[in-house]
Formats: sequence, structure tokens, C-alpha cells
Amino acid sequence: MIFSPIDIEQIQREGLSVALVEEQLALFRRGVSHSELLRPCRTGDGIEVIDPGMEERLTSRYEQAAAAGRCLKFVPASGAASRMFKDWFQGMEEPWRGDDPAAVAFLANLPRYPFYEDLRRVMARRGEDPDACRREGRYESLLSYILTSRGLDYGRLPKALLKFHRYPDGSRTALEEHLTEAALYATDNRRVSRLHVTVSPEHRLVVTDFLQETRPRYEALFGLSYDVAVSCQETATNTIAVDMDKRPFRTEKGRLYFRPGGHGALLGNMNELDGDIVFLKNIDNVVPDRLKGVTVCYKKLLAGLLLERQEEIFRHRHSLEGGHVDGEILAAGDRFCRERLHIVFPDDYRRWPPERRKEFQLRKLDRPIRVCGVVRNEGEPGGGPFWVRDADGGRSLQIVEEVQVDPHSESQQAIWGSASHFNPVDLVCGIRDYRGRKYDLRRFVDPGAVSIARKSEKGRDLQALELPGLWNGSMADWNTIFVEVPIATFNPVKTVADLLRPERLWQPNPGCQWETLEKPPAMARGA
Repeated sequence: MIFSPIDIEQIQREGLSVALVEEQLALFRRGVSHSELLRPCRTGDGIEVIDPGMEERLTSRYEQAAAAGRCLKFVPASGAASRMFKDWFQGMEEPWRGDDPAAVAFLANLPRYPFYEDLRRVMARRGEDPDACRREGRYESLLSYILTSRGLDYGRLPKALLKFHRYPDGSRTALEEHLTEAALYATDNRRVSRLHVTVSPEHRLVVTDFLQETRPRYEALFGLSYDVAVSCQETATNTIAVDMDKRPFRTEKGRLYFRPGGHGALLGNMNELDGDIVFLKNIDNVVPDRLKGVTVCYKKLLAGLLLERQEEIFRHRHSLEGGHVDGEILAAGDRFCRERLHIVFPDDYRRWPPERRKEFQLRKLDRPIRVCGVVRNEGEPGGGPFWVRDADGGRSLQIVEEVQVDPHSESQQAIWGSASHFNPVDLVCGIRDYRGRKYDLRRFVDPGAVSIARKSEKGRDLQALELPGLWNGSMADWNTIFVEVPIATFNPVKTVADLLRPERLWQPNPGCQWETLEKPPAMARGA
């Protein structure tokens, strides 16, 4: 590919090199490889279930680590809200008929949304009233006040700043719900709560301003101080887009078009964290206070399990560090790796000399660790836990997204379709080694786990290259433990209609106060 001087200048301004862009273009031409699924993980075969008898012990381990300031909450929040309002945008651009079911439902349900009072206020400034608009069937005017800068501008805002839940004293945004969660399980004994949020560059200022304005209210509510950081995905992780003929996609002005490389590009942000035990959860997976008890309870249990396994890893790692390692130590390491870390050993491992077995164990133990909550599959779109064939012929536990599965293989699609569990993006990560040193997380990425997705730009189709996903390809070489958690811990908002699900609507519940959630009782599984 021959780039013009203007192209080269643009590439360099993105923080990329011509060689890297040419490599990305070559990937489009030759296609990407797919994961080889062996079987879905199930309870007892890659997925663990926390025994009720373990809950007190695991919670205690978590509380000790949290008190020492080891815990931090990491929230990818780069997503724009525009995707949530796809149907509403369509109703504004291609007006509904008055008797269209979509228009009827919109007008009938609008007052139930948690942002309705905000809508009323912005419309009042222009002498308008949403109730009157509803009676008159003027849905186009209502949509413009919701989606454009004429009013709430929800079509441009990040999802983090959308009102998700209504309370008697006002409605909360998704970001405010994460501030609340951070107070409940990422606070130390000095009453400092740590939270890191990643946002798109165009949203950084508005999110930072919102936090500056909102944080004091939640600090007063919970009696703590927040240590909040906001970061953006580096432009150097952007990837070039191509048209459907695999030629560089160009804008109407003839410029090359670069896109963010997917959530896998956030690995760099995570790598910069001054953290130890990191809770990872998407911005839109939050619930009202009355349902937070089970979420908080399982966050603590997952963290406690991670800390327990991590302590065992460190103990075995220390035992293997000496000069001579006897058979008993190697056998103990074998059992631990197989039974507690779900590591599959090579078929001829037993015939290896002791020194080679020792080196294998050391390599497997000297990795970041993650405990991933998984829920029963109820038809939600997204990835899940699978046993996968590695590039070197080994087998490992992996979170796999649908785009990683060969669409032309009936056998692979059958395995994909038989999954019993789903990945809700509910992770707890240990990112320091047994000496307390931070891992360089870039060492544990599967660089081949890139994917090609079909997207569009102003109505024109294109193909986009996405980097190894944050919780799949970017963590491919981590120690991984899957744990079944209740479906009640998974409540995402993908479309605006999800805000009307029964679990999101406010209900009087005087007994549910945040004070009762700091040390919640053990929750019944599946509650």
C-alpha cells in the first residue's frame, strides 16, 4: 500500500507507524484466526460453586484486604449512549405514524423513565410541557428534547451520565451507582474509596465536571473520601478501517478513517493502575439500592476466593524457588495447579525431568489471576466460559466472544450454542506478584485474538479491526477461575427500554438502607 504524504502525516498524528498500519491492512486481507472450542465449561468442569460454608471465611479474607487499601474498582465507561436510543433516533429521522405501536408505547411509557423530571425542567425553559406534548401526540418534539442539544442531549452523552434509577430524592446516573458500589466494597479502613473510570476523549471533560460536582454529596452520604481517576484510551491503540473491498476506508474529505480498537485497547489503562485487587465491571451493569445486597455479597466472595487462591499460589511459588526441589514439592504443585487453578498439563508431563516440571509450574504460577463470575445462560447476547485449544496445543479456560468462533464450522457453532453459562463481565483481578510487584499485563495477551467487525460510518459500510478483548484475548494467559453467581448480579442496560425492567423501577422498601449493605448477610444463592 502506498500512502500519500498527507496520509503519513495523519498516521503519525494518530501515534501509529506506517508499518503498523500496513500490518493491520494485511490482517484484513488474510483474515483472522478463530478460537478452537473444545467444550463449554459447566459446574464441576471448569466452573466452581461457592459452598455456603466458605462464605464467612472468604468474606473475612476480602475485608482484611479491603481495610488495607488493596482494592480498587475499574469501570470501562467509554460507551456512548447513542446505541441505546437506536429506535428513538429512527423515530425522529423517519417519523412514526400516530398509531404506530412504537409511538404509542413511547408516549405511554415516557413518564416512567428516570430522566422524565429532567426532561420536564429543560422543556419548561422553552415554555414547553412534556405532558402536553404527550396528550397532543407530539413525539417528534419530545424525542428532539431527549436526544439533541435542544434539551438533554442524551444522544451525545456517555452512557455513564444517563439517569438509570429513580429514588424518592431524585434519580441517579449509572456513574453515581458505581460511586455507591465503590463505597460498599472498595473502601479501606481510612474511609478512602478507590475508583478508576475510562471514558472517550470527547467525554472526558463532561465526566470530570460531573464527578467534581457530584462527589461531595456521596462522600457526605457514605462518610468517606473518593480517590477517583479518569483516563482515556490512547489514540495509538486505534486501528485503521477498510471498506468492503478491504481498501483503506476514507471519509468524505478523503482522509483515512481510524477507529478505537475495542475494549481490548483499555489494557493499557489497566496496566497503569496503581492497584492490587481490581474489581472490573461494565458501566451499565448496576441495580438500585434495594437489589445491591446480593451484588455486594458476591463481590466480596469472589475477591475472598481470589485472595485465598493467590495466597496458595504465592506459597507454592516460594517452595519452588529454592535450588533443589524434591518430588513431594513438585507433586503438591501438580495437584494445586490441576485442582485449584484448572491448569491442564501436557500429555507427556509425567515423563519430564524434575527441573523441567519445576520450570513449567513456575511459569504457570507467575501470572496475573482473575476470578470471573458467570451466570446461567438465559439468552443474553455475549460471550461465555469455554475450554479452548491453545496455539501451542494445550488447553485452557477462556472467556470467548461470538466473533471468535468460526461461523462456517457446524461443530464449533454447536459447541458455542450448547453453553450453559454466560459472561456478565464480573471480574476480580490480582495484578501483583508474590513480591508485591505489578505485572506488565501486556506480557499475557494473545496477540492473535483480534477480530474483524462490520460497522458503518454515516451510512457507509466498513470493516473494523478490534484488538484482543480486555477479558478474553488480553487476559488469555492469566490464571482463570470461573465461579457461578446469581443472575440477580447481572442487570445490563443495552437499550433504553431496559430502564423499564421491573427490577429497575423504584419500589418503597424502607428496610433497604445503604448502612445495611456495608456488611450484608450471606445471600441465598439465586436470590
